[in-house]
Amino acid sequence: MIARWMYWVAGALLIAVIGAAIYFPALRSQVEKARQLTEKTAEQARRELLPVASPTSGEPKGKAKMYWGSPTEDGTLKPVIVELPLSSDPVSRSKQLLNTLLAGPVDPEARTLPSDAALLAFYLLPDGTAVADFSEALGTSIPSGIQSEELAVDSIARTLEANVPEVRQLKILIHGQEVDTLAGHLDLTQTFQVKASGLAETPKSTSPTDVIRKPLEKAVGKVKEAIKR
Repeated sequence: MIARWMYWVAGALLIAVIGAAIYFPALRSQVEKARQLTEKTAEQARRELLPVASPTSGEPKGKAKMYWGSPTEDGTLKPVIVELPLSSDPVSRSKQLLNTLLAGPVDPEARTLPSDAALLAFYLLPDGTAVADFSEALGTSIPSGIQSEELAVDSIARTLEANVPEVRQLKILIHGQEVDTLAGHLDLTQTFQVKASGLAETPKSTSPTDVIRKPLEKAVGKVKEAIKR
């Protein structure tokens, strides 16, 4: 009786081992497919939240000059002409452009901004200062280094300069807050002049502490209120 019982147990264990050997690879494959689907769904959801004008939005299509990186020349920007439904309103147009810049070029090696970054808010002050508020991923996902950080901000500034003449200066916030640096190097406490030849920090005499301090603080306050909601 004892010997027969042991044979039954051994047989059951053998069947369980064989079943596990067949089942677990299939389970691992299903888990991996579920993970990829979750990531894809999350990315799709994030893109759906971005206020990019759709082809059926009624906005007339126009040619926009986007500044992405050059795959063949490190540290340089290359203008690319794309057709977009562009609003005549400078704020809406700026959002359309920045969301297109975030979506990235056809060549991923030419990307200047992290793929998981998002534009949270955008304001245009009366003096032409654009306040662009991005998610934390703009700073945490970008490669740390002065060149990559300058390239990211320069691509934003030059894209706005080429398509939105109302924008004269650029202020970048991270999740509604003014931060010291983008990813440890480029100073983000200043505003940046928007011009075709590149970006440059404004002199101390024209920083937010003087002529644009109050409207800038008001815009930052609006961003913080929107985030709290």
